[in-house]
Amino acid sequence: MPHHTALIALLCVGFVMAFVLGLLAQRLRLSPLVGYLLAGVVAGPFTPGFVGDMTLAPQLAEVGVILLMFGVGLHFSLRDLLDVKNVAIPGALGQIAFVTTVGSGFGLWLGWPPIAAIVFGLSLSVASTVVVMRALEERRLLDTRRGRIAIGWLVVEDLAMVLALVLLPAIAGALGSGEQVGASGIAMTLGWTLLKVAAFVAFMLIVGRRVIPWILEHVAGLGSRELFTLCVLAIALGVAFGAAALFDVSFALGAFFAGMLLNESELSHKAASDSLPMRDAFAVLFFVSVGMLFNPAIILQQPLLVLGTVAIIVLGNAAVGYGIVRLLKLPKLTALTIAASLSQIGEFSFILA
Repeated sequence: MPHHTALIALLCVGFVMAFVLGLLAQRLRLSPLVGYLLAGVVAGPFTPGFVGDMTLAPQLAEVGVILLMFGVGLHFSLRDLLDVKNVAIPGALGQIAFVTTVGSGFGLWLGWPPIAAIVFGLSLSVASTVVVMRALEERRLLDTRRGRIAIGWLVVEDLAMVLALVLLPAIAGALGSGEQVGASGIAMTLGWTLLKVAAFVAFMLIVGRRVIPWILEHVAGLGSRELFTLCVLAIALGVAFGAAALFDVSFALGAFFAGMLLNESELSHKAASDSLPMRDAFAVLFFVSVGMLFNPAIILQQPLLVLGTVAIIVLGNAAVGYGIVRLLKLPKLTALTIAASLSQIGEFSFILA
């Protein structure tokens, strides 16, 4: 396949295979997401036939995550986040600590180095905000109290993973992998990271809260639907890129804050509906690219390792999530919603690994 047509080939084959297999999954009363993932397996390097460009797929997936996290923000205001902070913050941190400990222990039992075991445990502890949002939307639970708690919980997880991504090199050095870094070095790295995240949040709350809705309302006043849709996409992608380039915050988190501030505008519903087709299209590419990473042979080569990992992801996350919510004296239905939301891993797991 000529390099100059690799993007076209990936888009064409990815969308066609995702449609065919997504339709088949829907007919079998499964989520279309299953079909999208299988489309990625078909287009991946571990199965015969067409092989997509493995350097392009992650970048297309990143665009999908940006637009999907922007959509999460459009449905989730800052007020919602503060409203559930008493559950989301202790719950998410407790769940991450527990599952990371269990996953790290599993890695050490397998004979892995300490840093590899820690990364493995962290990867198993963070669920996908994107997947949960789509599931809650399909069941019309996104605007309920338990839906807001679930999204708030996962946003806290995402923030924790941003810190982990910056701290991992320092921790690796402290554990003897590469250059030695002492406790003061790790503390300085953590402090600098927190300062950059705080600067980004402050900038968005002071400047972004005024500028973003004003731009959208001004463009809406021009009466051009095309320019309005383009404005929404420019805000989502522009803030995401600016967050990463200027503040070292992840693309996804930048897009989430852009959407969350845009939620305060009276035009937020129009922005959400106009950007939905683009968000859905790139969401499909995200799941296809994840499927491309999967090697089916690993199930036969390491069945016990796969089963153990799945057990920690599905049972470990769900059990600790359910337990924490019940300890906080919230209803059983809320606890079950949180447990189901946490029993998977997502985009930050792949970025960490």
